[in-house]
Amino acid sequence: MIFVDTSGWFASTVAEDIHHERATAWWRQNTQGLLTTDHVVDETLTLLKARDQLPVALSLGQRLFEGQIARLYHVTEADLQEGWRAVRRYADKDWSFTDCTSKIVMDKLGLTQAFAFDQHFQQFGSVTIVP
Repeated sequence: MIFVDTSGWFASTVAEDIHHERATAWWRQNTQGLLTTDHVVDETLTLLKARDQLPVALSLGQRLFEGQIARLYHVTEADLQEGWRAVRRYADKDWSFTDCTSKIVMDKLGLTQAFAFDQHFQQFGSVTIVP
């Protein structure tokens, strides 16, 4: 299973993104076994809407909530608490709370690959970034 980050969703759906070509090429070959969290979905849809990409946000949101393109993991209370501990533990990093919950979920599920263009995932140390 491969974790999909906000940067992966954004790059694969917004043609103007600098990583769009690489993202869509990778996406065409990897449409199975993808997982994302409700926090990543929140962050992605909010970012798309803020960047005047409402039609893209609505289309992506519908496909995500219908389970068409990825398994949607709902962050638990325990994940939230552990994510908060990670925010405090890694205060020297520029990781968002969503990044921290993503790391917690990936560790919990034993995921080692992430479809991401976010350098924070490289800083996790235990994650291989694709493409």
